Amino acid sequence: MHLEIITPETKIFAGEVDAVSLPGLDGWFQVLKGHAPIISALGKGKVKIELPTPFERSEKSSEMIEGDQKDSKVIRVSINGGVLELQNDSIILLAE
Repeated sequence: MHLEIITPETKIFAGEVDAVSLPGLDGWFQVLKGHAPIISALGKGKVKIELPTPFERSEKSSEMIEGDQKDSKVIRVSINGGVLELQNDSIILLAE
């Protein structure tokens, strides 16, 4: 599944993921490969991203990406809200 997290200023993340947990307006939900198409408003919180391989920070990595201390395949990105669109295993998250 492909994920892009975009803010008005920059692209925070783009890459393949195994799962994404998101702060919906009515509570947390998770998206996995093969999920039905969805458009959802998001609230404030940390998006949890599960990667297929360990995260390695590079010069191109956004400073907004937080690595997980216990699992190198998990990263988090804080958002103040936004909108998510999922279609054909491709997620676009427009974040504030």
